[in-house]
Amino acid sequence: MSDQVAVVTGAGSGVGRAVARELAAGGWRLVLAGRRPEPLEETAGLAGGGALVVPTDVTDPVAVDALFRAAVDRFGRVDLLFNNAGAFGPPTPVEDLGYEEWRAVVDLNLTGAFLCAQAAFRRMKEQRPQGGRIINNGSISAHVPRPQSIAYTATKHAVTGLTRSLGLDGRPYRIACGQIDIGNAATDMTAAMSAGVRQADGRIAPEPTMDVADVARTVRHMAELPLEANIPFATVMATAMPYLGRG
Repeated sequence: MSDQVAVVTGAGSGVGRAVARELAAGGWRLVLAGRRPEPLEETAGLAGGGALVVPTDVTDPVAVDALFRAAVDRFGRVDLLFNNAGAFGPPTPVEDLGYEEWRAVVDLNLTGAFLCAQAAFRRMKEQRPQGGRIINNGSISAHVPRPQSIAYTATKHAVTGLTRSLGLDGRPYRIACGQIDIGNAATDMTAAMSAGVRQADGRIAPEPTMDVADVARTVRHMAELPLEANIPFATVMATAMPYLGRG
């Protein structure tokens, strides 16, 4: 894949960083996006250097357009978008969730994912050879919610609709779209799970986690399929987490 170019959002930590490192190991050329430049530079170093670092607010259409213009200016094309940037938001009862808290999660998890997918779609449609792949980071919450997570859960269900529409609309242009739904990968975002998180019955209980590298290997497998093949949905989760039978 030495001539392939991947844009990874949310690349400064967690799943994004792990995927960037795994893709770099496979010879992909990387464009790393995220809000803070310092973690992005650290990811670039861990990925072996040579990555293009573009600090980006994915909720800003102008910034997203600049990200993809920078990718094309440096590498000539975009073959993969790992649409990964997102946030949980604070666990909050429905009746107490403020409008600004709702908007912050929706703007990042849904609008940001759409803006990046749209920008990638445009480049993939226009470039020659035509085509590419978009992989959206969904969540176990795209299937079943956690308590007090209405904004996060609503956006992750919406990401599934985004994935399906992109997959359909991309067919004439050799643009494939898939989604990875992740459950309890061990990252800074999920550190609280080992201490205990709220369950459907109201209890606070610790949950098993898995190595984030297992997620990264799955994303790389999805990314390196020929464009004639696609994994539309994949679920990768800690084996013993309370997902099957949750609630």
